[in-house]
Amino acid sequence: MTRDLPALVAHARAVIAAVALGILVPASGLASPLLKPGDPFPAWALRDHTGALVSSQSLAGTTYLLWFYPKARTPGCTTEGRGLRDRFAEFRQRGIEILGVSFDDPAANAAFVEAEGFPFRLLSDTDKTLATRVGAVWVSLQPVPSRISYLVGPDGKVRKAFENVTPATHAADVLSGL
Repeated sequence: MTRDLPALVAHARAVIAAVALGILVPASGLASPLLKPGDPFPAWALRDHTGALVSSQSLAGTTYLLWFYPKARTPGCTTEGRGLRDRFAEFRQRGIEILGVSFDDPAANAAFVEAEGFPFRLLSDTDKTLATRVGAVWVSLQPVPSRISYLVGPDGKVRKAFENVTPATHAADVLSGL
């Protein structure tokens, strides 16, 4: 991995420079804007880490947190996922189901669930459709999901949007915002 560090540093510098110059931007021009409380959350259907189909229709009547994360088994995403895992009982007590969403395939998400002991499902938005529709895509040399989350109420409407999430405090931030 250390052999790749110089390449990663060079890539990061290039991305930062491109963002500063306006060459690479968040996908605001490509994706829908961030949803606001009261907005209807769009209908969706995605495969979870076991290959099962999960949809907004199957969650009707349930409050759920859709946690968008860039990449399975990366440091920030692991920190964020562990925080949600460690406070999972508090979410359940409040009747909230947690669902992670990334562009990873189900196998990568399954490995992430197994490695970290996540008690929640991870969904694969491999074609980037849902993330694009809800303003959760960051366009760089390779598009990745933005670190945002949506709390969707049992009526299918956004109760709260969490933008610019900090991985280490995300679970606490969501719980304190309820």
